[in-house]
Amino acid sequence: MANHAATKKDVRQSAKRNERNRYYGKTTRNAIRDIRAIQDPTAASDKLPEVSSMIDKLARRGTIHKNKASNLKRKLALRINAMKQK
Repeated sequence: MANHAATKKDVRQSAKRNERNRYYGKTTRNAIRDIRAIQDPTAASDKLPEVSSMIDKLARRGTIHKNKASNLKRKLALRINAMKQK
C-alpha cells in the first residue's frame, strides 16, 4: 500500500472509477442481451436508440473503445434490419 497522501487518493479514485465502469458496462451488456432476445422487430427498433445511447456513453467515458462501440451498434442495427426483412 502506498504511503503518500496523493497516491492513497489516487487508489481511492481508481477504485471508485473501476466500480462505476463495471456497473455501467454490465448494465449496457444486459441491455444488449435483452435487445437481442426480442423477437418483435418494432419493439427492438424502439429500444435500439436507448441501447445505442448507452453504448455511446461507455465510449465517451473511455470504458470501451470507440470502434468497439461502433461495431456493437452496427451489429445490433443489422440484426434488427434483418428481422424487419423477414
